[in-house]
Amino acid sequence: MNGQRAAPSPSIATFGAPRGDDEDALALVGLTVAYRVKGREREVLTDVSLRIRRGESYGLVGESGCGKSTVALAALRFLARNGHVKTGRIAIAGKDVLALDADGLRALRANTVSIVYQDPAGALNPSLTIARQLTEAFEAAGASAGSALTRAPDMLRRVRIADPARVMASYPHELSGGMQQRVVIAMALASNPALLILDEPTTGLDATVEAEVLALVAQLRAEFGMAVLFISHDLAVIRQMCDRIGVLYAGRLIEEGATSDVFARARHPYTVGLLRCLPAHGRSKATGPLDTVPGELPAPGTIARGCVYAPRCRLADARCREDAPPPHRMVAPHGERMARCHYHDRAIELPFAEPAGPAEPADTSAHAAMAPGDRPVVLRAIDVSRTFGRGVHAVRALDGVSIELRAGETLGLVGESGSGKTTLAKLLLGLHAPDAGGRVELDGEPLPARVARRSAKQREALRLVFQHPDLSLNRALPVKRLIGRSLARTVAARESEPVGLNARLEALLEAVRVPTRYLAARARQLSGGLKQRIAIAQAFAGEPRIVICDEPTSALDVSVQAAILNLLARLQRERGVSYLFISHDLDVVRYLADRVMVLYAGQVVETGPADALFGGPCHPYTETLLAAQTSRASETNGARTSTAGCVFCARCPRRIGSVCDEQAPPFSGAGNGHLIRCHIPVDELRGLQEAAKSTRTNV
Repeated sequence: MNGQRAAPSPSIATFGAPRGDDEDALALVGLTVAYRVKGREREVLTDVSLRIRRGESYGLVGESGCGKSTVALAALRFLARNGHVKTGRIAIAGKDVLALDADGLRALRANTVSIVYQDPAGALNPSLTIARQLTEAFEAAGASAGSALTRAPDMLRRVRIADPARVMASYPHELSGGMQQRVVIAMALASNPALLILDEPTTGLDATVEAEVLALVAQLRAEFGMAVLFISHDLAVIRQMCDRIGVLYAGRLIEEGATSDVFARARHPYTVGLLRCLPAHGRSKATGPLDTVPGELPAPGTIARGCVYAPRCRLADARCREDAPPPHRMVAPHGERMARCHYHDRAIELPFAEPAGPAEPADTSAHAAMAPGDRPVVLRAIDVSRTFGRGVHAVRALDGVSIELRAGETLGLVGESGSGKTTLAKLLLGLHAPDAGGRVELDGEPLPARVARRSAKQREALRLVFQHPDLSLNRALPVKRLIGRSLARTVAARESEPVGLNARLEALLEAVRVPTRYLAARARQLSGGLKQRIAIAQAFAGEPRIVICDEPTSALDVSVQAAILNLLARLQRERGVSYLFISHDLDVVRYLADRVMVLYAGQVVETGPADALFGGPCHPYTETLLAAQTSRASETNGARTSTAGCVFCARCPRRIGSVCDEQAPPFSGAGNGHLIRCHIPVDELRGLQEAAKSTRTNV
């Protein structure tokens, strides 16, 4: 492997870490990795030492660009051609990875270690059936073609795929995201690896599917006795899944310890900041902005002295800027801990970045003085349906959905993958036309079904932020041009000098926390988090009245997510912009949304004010989503059913009999505009759900 062999490793004692042995699934000792860019070496990992015991689950967290994925790529010797290991040692199951020749490295990857990537669709070959790809994984581990074909269905059953024959005959695009991820996990487990690396495996999955995947990983880890390196920006997932946690910042491991100890009392200001960025239970935009980690990640190799986190740290002093802190080690209730901070004993006292009181600035939009129910309706959909296919192949993705979006309001749209959320968004944008009988209105006037027939003003009124920024960004263009094209029309109408465009461009970049050094960078050179921030800036460049946000924060780490949520809330206060906010993260929806609508199998099953819906009572399906968000252990399958009764009856834990199968339930009022589509009376639902909550709390 070109450029992958390290310089002779110094003595292990030099790094102050124990030598890895056969009890370690992975041991990194003093690992330093650099990339050569424009003739200069830039260190992206510096002196990283960690070990993962066999059977242990280790979580690696940090912002986008901190080096998490580089750790995984270095361990597998998958670094790009311009990357190399400068110093250090890497051992997997006792084997010195950097000393292996090509055959030894191939055998290691085939039999000892496997990786599951963030995007399952990108890991699967779209031109090959699942059967061919899965059997190929077995064959790479040494199985014969016949044996691989026999073992493949059994492996699919182990990852909870009920119909292996159908899935094996399918191509990747014929499977849902959750099903694709299970197939990728099955391929990774074909070799019964000692170490499984999971790189953001649940990003973009809805709450119930995410819960299934996590429960599956936990079960398979116990069955196979394998170690897991779990890379994620989702701290709630790490807290549930991992025995120990390591926090990476700017390529340095700055804190490490048992997960329960770190979450109970973080010892590094950066870790404290990350934990505070989470939308806590009961928090909403009305109670104030989320705390954020101030400043930006330094460019690789730019900080030569002192603590690498000092430029962003609210506890930093002259000592921090001059002297790099050593790895302070301390005894904790669940094992030894480490923190690279001079003031680790008082890191938990870190002052908040944002004021604790009401959000500032005050609401200055035109409708600020109006009660929410009195604000004008800017966007309305009336009884819209959308059917794909014809005859026996017809699938109704939306079935009689009606919505109202008021000025300055956020309507949260939740439901599993396949429930119709994105179809509804595309219908509102004119990318899909509704079936006959439904219509969409903007400011009370009919909106043409197709975007091509809409006026320029109508098109500017509605903008979209995609879940995956690669769908909206030209990978070959620099950031300045990507955002500048969207700004140009607005600025031309308001400014007479070029400085207007430049000023607005810089203001937008500052708002979405993109350093100006990225202006010349092309989209393909950016991390996933940076690309999403650029996509959000692009959507807001035209100053729209309505923004449809389709999972806009699912790919972002918690610090950037908090900044984006604060940004969305601020823009709404200042400009009166309305949001249709689609997300599988119910904590994010709870924070940002004024009202929430719940979709299942193309139908609205519940709608109402956010505090009423999350406070209960709620539809049994909403109850399932909330339980999955809390426990992340749901075992529902998300299948679309065809029934004359309730669309959720086949999965409903509160099914009361044949009436659920045979009659479509009406909407029942729960007060204050809160509507639940269920045969069970609202008061009875409330009692059942309160009893269930009490039982879970006691357990």
